[in-house]
Amino acid sequence: MIVGVPREIKDNEARVGVTPAGAKALVECGHTVLVETRAGAQSSFDDAEYQDAGAEIVGDAGYVWGKSEMVVKVKEPIQSEYVYFREGLVLFTYLHLAPLPGLTEELLRKKVIGIAYETVRDRQGTLPLLTPMSEVAGRMSVQVGATYLEKERGGRGILLGGVPGVPPAHVCIIGGGIVGTNAARIALGFGAKTTIIDVNLNRLRELEDIFGGRLYTLASNSYNLGQATREADLVIGGVLIPGATAPKIVTRSMVKAMKKGAVIVDVAIDQGGCVETAHPTSHSNPSFVEEGVVHYCVTNMPGAVPHTSTLALTNSTFPYLLRLANLGAREALNRDPGLAQGLNTWLGLLAHRGVAESQGKEWTPAANLIA
Repeated sequence: MIVGVPREIKDNEARVGVTPAGAKALVECGHTVLVETRAGAQSSFDDAEYQDAGAEIVGDAGYVWGKSEMVVKVKEPIQSEYVYFREGLVLFTYLHLAPLPGLTEELLRKKVIGIAYETVRDRQGTLPLLTPMSEVAGRMSVQVGATYLEKERGGRGILLGGVPGVPPAHVCIIGGGIVGTNAARIALGFGAKTTIIDVNLNRLRELEDIFGGRLYTLASNSYNLGQATREADLVIGGVLIPGATAPKIVTRSMVKAMKKGAVIVDVAIDQGGCVETAHPTSHSNPSFVEEGVVHYCVTNMPGAVPHTSTLALTNSTFPYLLRLANLGAREALNRDPGLAQGLNTWLGLLAHRGVAESQGKEWTPAANLIA
């Protein structure tokens, strides 16, 4: 199979879909790997490393897309890349289609086989290709929040961990999944007062055990959310419904009641965000103020630490990529029901229920399409 690795062109996205080690493994299995020049440069992988691994360096993105049977990316294609879509092309990347009806329509119209990292499941039912970036984003969310609490960034002028005689900041984390757990770990490490809110009481019990009672836990309801956000200096949104648009857990009225200069980091913004006042931002223009509260809503947070993020991501994605290359998309999807759950579009048909429900479209189960 011819596997293409284009350079990411989303604003300040510096990750790359395949490392030189991955390219070498593909080539050793008899596949051809086309890598757009400087695709890995910002992740500290230069063209020479890919060449040494047996990949072909290509100067034109259109050539990579046009010649490849499968294109491997990190982020969803942006509008200028839609022209490269064609029938039968396998696209393996984060897609986050639920809040992106325009991209969904183009993938369907061009009959692209779109397999989304974020909806692939393993045998335990977890999301193995979303987990590493959720870990990175969760840890980053506290770093970012601490920075934006500084006065020069529009924040309240609070040191997250406080100092002797001065209390620390209060961090409120919404969602006790991978993002929330990693955010809690860093917030506690900073010395912040940390509260985590989740609808799943069993998960809250687990978090109590994991952190030895050092954090506060709250059951998710509108009263507790309102009270916790009102008291918080930093709110981190980490709510996820796989493949679907994130629910708006934090309402505008809750944001309006927050302290002036408090900070919101909405990690769920890839799926539309869990804060009503949030809208997507970029690394070039990462924040805005709404209702007196600083919002940071960058849709590709892990792109700010591309070397770490690329290695963490490709450690998880590469086994699936190799299976797709060795077996072809249909056979690989048939053999692995978890990978089949990553199928979002198949030759003009929508294959993911969460995306369909978010956009009011009809869908067909993946098993019916690939049989």
